[in-house]
Amino acid sequence: MSKTIRIGTRDSELALWQANNVKNKLEALGYKTQLLPVKSTGDLNLDQPLYEMGITGIFTKTLDIAMVKGDIDIAVHSMKDVPTALPKGIVQAAVLPRANVHDILLHKGLDFLQSNGIIATGSLRRKAQWLHYHPSHTIVNLRGNVNTRLRKLDENEDWNGAIFAAAGLERINLKPETHQVLDWMTPAPAQGAMLIVVNEDNAYAREAAEQLNDEKTAKCVHVERDFLRKLEGGCTAPIGALAEFKNEKDITFTGNLYSLDGTQKIEEKAIFQANDYKTIGSILAQKVLDNGGRELMRSIKAALD
Repeated sequence: MSKTIRIGTRDSELALWQANNVKNKLEALGYKTQLLPVKSTGDLNLDQPLYEMGITGIFTKTLDIAMVKGDIDIAVHSMKDVPTALPKGIVQAAVLPRANVHDILLHKGLDFLQSNGIIATGSLRRKAQWLHYHPSHTIVNLRGNVNTRLRKLDENEDWNGAIFAAAGLERINLKPETHQVLDWMTPAPAQGAMLIVVNEDNAYAREAAEQLNDEKTAKCVHVERDFLRKLEGGCTAPIGALAEFKNEKDITFTGNLYSLDGTQKIEEKAIFQANDYKTIGSILAQKVLDNGGRELMRSIKAALD
């Protein structure tokens, strides 16, 4: 009798879509599976901005504990929510093919772009990048899963718009016509990618999940997360990073660090050979640090503490 692979997931509509996507792929390969949804700490507390809650692992910690205890075999995450350092005993098994990487603005008309406006987001990165281009605008905190944030945008009549990841809205068919693609905004590292993690001792589940890995996506997000890891140093900050295959051999990269108010921006761009993906992210992050990023990170940490 074959084993059943227990799949841990958050219980939001988007998280369940992602977990079911993995479930269907594993079952197509002949594996038996079972979904086990849980509520994360980040889903239960919607009042505080993420950076005030200790953002690292806020959406993954509950599933990490379940995996360590042996209650689940694999967990499926939006990769941008996953800390760059996985807990001891938990390893990356697969990165699925990437969806839309862009942020989008959901709006109630765009006239406000030429004057004062109120934009909702819970992301320091989105806030900083928006203020860099629209310094006169006001940013308000927006927390919750996709459905909750859409409802809050609708209920707050004085809000002109809110920023979302395109991938999440597209996956559950909730992207409205009244949106604008923010192709000038550098996405979060690993935005649009789904990650499967597994207990490193669970050889059966690990072998199953590894069959779903998309090599190109895995290499790109590795670069982005290495860039993030090198810059962060344990501190949450407005950091964007995007690596994309230009052709079969070369990858293009844009990574940046902003001040909290968006007035300062330090950026690195590069084209490099795909074979260098394991080291290039930290090298480019070091350039940012040497170009004023170290002092900027210090001031961000002081402001958030």
